[in-house]
Amino acid sequence: MSLTAPRDSAVPGSRGTPPPRTPGQRKRALGLDRGAWFLLMPALIPILILSVVPLLYGLSLAFTDSQAGRTSPTRFVGLDNFLDLRHDSLFWESFRIGLVWAVSVTALQFVLALGLALLLNQNLRFRWLARTLALVPWAMPEVVVGIMWRLVYHSDAGVLNKTLTQLGIIHENVDWLADLSYALPAVIVVGVWAGMPQTTVVLLAGLQNVPVELREAAQLDGAGMWRRFTAVTWPALKPVVIAITALNFIWNFNSFGLVYVLTQGGPGGQTRLPMLFAYEEAFKYGQFGYAAAMGLAMVAVIAILLTLFLRKKLREDVEAAA
Repeated sequence: MSLTAPRDSAVPGSRGTPPPRTPGQRKRALGLDRGAWFLLMPALIPILILSVVPLLYGLSLAFTDSQAGRTSPTRFVGLDNFLDLRHDSLFWESFRIGLVWAVSVTALQFVLALGLALLLNQNLRFRWLARTLALVPWAMPEVVVGIMWRLVYHSDAGVLNKTLTQLGIIHENVDWLADLSYALPAVIVVGVWAGMPQTTVVLLAGLQNVPVELREAAQLDGAGMWRRFTAVTWPALKPVVIAITALNFIWNFNSFGLVYVLTQGGPGGQTRLPMLFAYEEAFKYGQFGYAAAMGLAMVAVIAILLTLFLRKKLREDVEAAA
């Protein structure tokens, strides 16, 4: 007959059963330690005051008739702003221009940044200098970039017109930022130039995480450069590509400062992105409630588009893994 106690009746504190926790231990296990919250307060308070509270206030404005300079109290109007927005052809035209801008800039940024990242990943002389110079556009403020490119595109004294004239490509100066045909493509070029470095850095970091042994093994098996890229490099780089593409699309769609300095939405609204349109409604015409509804509508549409994009990519990854 065994004299040992069964496992179910093990005493508290033995190896079979952990000792009961005190209320303080349970709070700490749940992350409710008062000392930790006290240490987080200096970081949480500015976030709440400068980010969360203005965000909630902006969301609340979308359901009111708030206007600048009115003496009567602001009223709650429910969904009236969104119903008016549904029939606003100017807003939906700016939304179309925003999608053209965001898709074009994001796609060109990715293609050019991928090529540059593959080049900078090679064992080249003065590679450190090339990597440093590639970050220069990223380090420049948007206002400075906009002013610099306005000088490049200047119709009379611009470098671009002088160069193209000397090469015989054009025979008279072109006002790139005031011409209805060239304004949006010219602004897209600036957006690509300004945002490409950050995409290059992210893709270069992803390339450096691709195992060298896999590329060497594929090369020994006789795989060419393109085959090594599609079979080894691209699958390892794909999660990084999805993340940076989604982020770039959000950043580009919400662009404001660069386009505002270049064209202020002109000529004839050809470069009036949604953020510029909302800015004009709020601070030029004083329609704060209507502008807030525009912002909320843009967030909802972009969230839906990104959700569909990410779901498609995840489904493709699951099918490829299966």
